[in-house]
Amino acid sequence: MNVIAEEQPELIRGLLRPDAYDHPVSEIRLIETHISWVILTGNFAYKIKKPVNLGFLDFSTLDKRRFCCNEELRLNSRLAAPIYLEVLPITGSATQPALKDQGEAIEYVIKMIQFPQQAQLDNMLADGKLDKVHMDAIATLVAGFHQRADVAADDSVFGDPEHVYQPVAENFLQIRQHLHTDNYDADLAVLEDWSRQSFESLQTVFKQRKRDGFIRECHGDMHLRNLVWFDGEPLAFDCLEFNPALRWIDTLSEVAFLVMDLQDRQQPELAQRFLNSYLEKSGDYQGLQVLRFYLVYRALVRAKVDAIRAGQAGISDAEKHEAEKEFLAYLELARSYTRRRQPALIITRGLSASGKSTITQPLLELIGAIRIRSDVERKRLFGILPDADGKAAIGKGIYSAEAGIKTYQKLAELADTILAVGFTVIVDAAFLEFAQREPFSQLANKSGVPFIILEFTASADTLRQRIKARTRDVSDADLSVLEHQLATTEPIRDSELSRLISINTEATVDASTLRERIHELIENVDA
Repeated sequence: MNVIAEEQPELIRGLLRPDAYDHPVSEIRLIETHISWVILTGNFAYKIKKPVNLGFLDFSTLDKRRFCCNEELRLNSRLAAPIYLEVLPITGSATQPALKDQGEAIEYVIKMIQFPQQAQLDNMLADGKLDKVHMDAIATLVAGFHQRADVAADDSVFGDPEHVYQPVAENFLQIRQHLHTDNYDADLAVLEDWSRQSFESLQTVFKQRKRDGFIRECHGDMHLRNLVWFDGEPLAFDCLEFNPALRWIDTLSEVAFLVMDLQDRQQPELAQRFLNSYLEKSGDYQGLQVLRFYLVYRALVRAKVDAIRAGQAGISDAEKHEAEKEFLAYLELARSYTRRRQPALIITRGLSASGKSTITQPLLELIGAIRIRSDVERKRLFGILPDADGKAAIGKGIYSAEAGIKTYQKLAELADTILAVGFTVIVDAAFLEFAQREPFSQLANKSGVPFIILEFTASADTLRQRIKARTRDVSDADLSVLEHQLATTEPIRDSELSRLISINTEATVDASTLRERIHELIENVDA
């Protein structure tokens, strides 16, 4: 938030003078967080760490601040190299500081390229300029980063169950230390109990996540205020440098932070778009087992930050009130993650180019579902990138009968995993044969969840035109595949009609209307 210069330490006031810098200064603006000051000068921004010890971070000495400045530069070179420049000493005196003279360092500062504040994603959202295309780009960035990030060694403590729970427990401790919690004790107790019980039930999963290489050196603090749209692409800056334990984490904990932040800002569709896109790119559907645990943890991280801010000296009553208001909002958001809803199993049925993926994309965002796609998972099974060409003659290669059976088996395994942790799943595949659909009907029955078939239809001529018009697409289906489907597709069976919703994609299809049709079908079947 913006702060008044007169309320800041002497050194910061000195750095608000243009003559402290060795370059032209077109503006001077000060931004404060609970752990740093950032001075904007026009072309460059300068970040100074506060001399504080908050338990989970320690900037209390000059040496520690210098070390963390260098760590911040190193770590942010992975995701934001275009805007991080160098670490500089501040020389002179507190009243006459300089970034252009030689001498003994009295403080250290990180010099960065100053980007327009409106390019920061929280500001883009406030301006109505953040959309689903940005979510796909961020998901690509994060999934690729996680794939490249260093993996925690087997003999390290990172990712061990007790190590996973330590920051969770510290959240509750530190909230109570920094804020009078009499009015919030009941909510905190409920969340603490839920976190402990969930942790105990997930210990085997946590151990498996580490064995499978999902504990990596992540960004650690990835939310909208630490993302910027820079030169046509997303950058994640302000990586968490001060505590390795909060950076060497499960990749799904990182994902959970941004999902939580979007949901806190009343953007559930953007949150679902990012989550689903990330999972499709990474293939880490098993990570959904720990997602709710990390969503609660991340909401409480932000609640802790607000508790610290509300308890800091020197802030106005209005700022204190706003921090406490945000604290309460994060508590309620955390509570919402502990409430499981009844999931459903939804499968598609339709020929190539009938609109299955096009229509299920907005639908999954509206209903908060996880979608798995046969075109993507088939290629993943055989080590082929989604955008790579996997074409083969009908019945050959990755499109042989055996490969088809393996693909549908994999889809069923993933659907089972997703349903087991309480998420509605949409299985996007052709499902042109009863033998392909029946195992999913049985899975829904076993799981005790509603089963729905979305049938997508269009005329043969329309389907041919759509395939001819395709450019780059994850699907390898061409006209020969379509003609084969038209000649061999099995009709829907009478026993399936009560679960069927038919959608003519030659007409306008509204995802909200489709959502209502799904809800009506579930209610009628249950009745």
